[in-house]
Amino acid sequence: MGVCSAAPRRSLRGRWAQLTWLTSSHRRALAQHSVTPAQGTLRRRQWAGVPTCAVSRPWGVRPGDRRGLHAASSSFQEVMLGRGLHAASSGSQEVMLRRGLHAASSGSQEAMLRRGFHAASSGSPEVMLRRRLHTASSSSQEVMLTSERYSVRRLPFSHVCDSDVAFFERVMPGRVITDPEELKPFNVDWLKSVRGCSKLMLKPQTTAEVSQVLGYCCERNLAVNPQGGNTGLVGGSVPVFDEIILSTALMNRIISFDKVSGILVCQAGCILEKLNEYLEEQGFIMPLDLGAKGSCHIGGNVATNAGGLRLLRYGSLRGTVLGLEVVLADGSALDCLASLRKDNTGYDLKQLFIGSEGTLGVITAVSILCPQKPKAVNLAFLGCQSFAKVLETFTTCRAMLGEILSAYEFMDEKCMELVERYLKLSSPVTGSPFYVLIETSGSNSTHDEFKLNNFLEQAMTSGLVTDGTVATDDKKIKMLWSLRERITEALTHDGYVYKYDISLPVEKLYDLVTDTRARLGQSAKNVMGYGHLGDGNLHLNITAESYSHSLLDAIEPFVYEWTARYNGSISAEHGLGFKKKQFLRYSKANEAVLLMQRFKAMLDPKGILNPYKTLPSSS
Repeated sequence: MGVCSAAPRRSLRGRWAQLTWLTSSHRRALAQHSVTPAQGTLRRRQWAGVPTCAVSRPWGVRPGDRRGLHAASSSFQEVMLGRGLHAASSGSQEVMLRRGLHAASSGSQEAMLRRGFHAASSGSPEVMLRRRLHTASSSSQEVMLTSERYSVRRLPFSHVCDSDVAFFERVMPGRVITDPEELKPFNVDWLKSVRGCSKLMLKPQTTAEVSQVLGYCCERNLAVNPQGGNTGLVGGSVPVFDEIILSTALMNRIISFDKVSGILVCQAGCILEKLNEYLEEQGFIMPLDLGAKGSCHIGGNVATNAGGLRLLRYGSLRGTVLGLEVVLADGSALDCLASLRKDNTGYDLKQLFIGSEGTLGVITAVSILCPQKPKAVNLAFLGCQSFAKVLETFTTCRAMLGEILSAYEFMDEKCMELVERYLKLSSPVTGSPFYVLIETSGSNSTHDEFKLNNFLEQAMTSGLVTDGTVATDDKKIKMLWSLRERITEALTHDGYVYKYDISLPVEKLYDLVTDTRARLGQSAKNVMGYGHLGDGNLHLNITAESYSHSLLDAIEPFVYEWTARYNGSISAEHGLGFKKKQFLRYSKANEAVLLMQRFKAMLDPKGILNPYKTLPSSS
């Protein structure tokens, strides 16, 4: 849909120029300039009259984006700021579209194809070429087995035999996967940094089937690796050895939604983005938003206590999840699927499983409180000359925007450089060492615009911000968000990635990046930082041409010791998985770790659930 500016509003004070707004009449007038529909067309299925969570949108395309990302005519500018605040160049977007450089990456397309989610654009020559190139580069260097790279010894679990496969076939006919080629992508994590060698994947559809599987595995002493969308970044979602992969991909049914209370009940395999689309039709949204929303499952989100972009506004899953249904290691089903906001009867057992990463039980259904969909959303993308200015800008916007502030993200210039180089995304703001992305959401556009304008004027006149752009149109909001959401994707094109997800006091957040960069020097290709500054979460990323033991030794435990020195957490939202489990004591006291191990021994005495993950070995 074409867009253009309408009559300008009255000028603001200071160096702010005029903020222009879109009108439906101008959109209709420029309809002839619309681009062709993009590849993210939804493919809906029905289950008992309720949409399930199968999706064919490439990862990274935001809900409702049914057309290619593009700006308006070259004359359009949503905001012009004295020293260069401008809208995204429509010309660069049009060139991107002509060259086939779409928002979805070839890597995410490939991952979705492996899961059976085919994009509508699969016939596109450009996309096919990119997919072939990505596949070639991936297959040319197979991921090293986790057990070999990290010298892990297999625990004394039983091995899967023909009689086991025959039993599972009786439980779920046609949903037992043994083909080695089909199993390959489910044995490797999204980052292509760890790899297992499972020979069997099961795809249950109901809690009863999960119960039968785990009951049998407990008797036979067969290890099980629960797996959702396999978007984890710490090696927690794939086997280490030959554990049976228990996929929740077919457990994708929406059970109920109460429009009065805003409480959604669904199976664990529902894709986050699909749930958000379903809720938007009802006037609500999910309380969390992640870059991996097009692939990740809500059960996996809960199992890892995922944070994401909306935590600043809606809080963590420990507050929004109201109930869970969980199957324990012995096959018994625990029904705590409450739909009450207040329930003060005994211990809150669901909290044991939120963030347990599939080591205490397999989450099969979730009850979650969903907020109403905001009627007015604005996004500001601003440039700052120092991290001190980033912090001061946050303090100012939190005070001036108050209840409408929904996200505050920061990224350094190296992140933007990689996004532009590898994904060909064009940033409308350049030349700054740091960038911040500020989102407001509320129920009254006039009220929100007034508060945002006042904040931006203050930020500019006080020198906190030197450049920036503001978007109120959905397409431009999505385009700006993609600059932040696709950083992880861009990093994978820069070589092997060492990822660290840290919580720190906000004033110390970027010091870790600076100190790590100085420590590693030329041994690392790039050292960069970005994250959710609003809740003190840093994503420290280090890239190298290939995996190196010596580089890893230089990074760890240095990063964890540095974090512990300032009372931070070694995992803010990604979990511990396989890669961080031995470093848990940098964030938790010995007594706390011992108690966790006792919980594990009580609920899973044979240790069959997601072994080698989350907790350090008892020895």
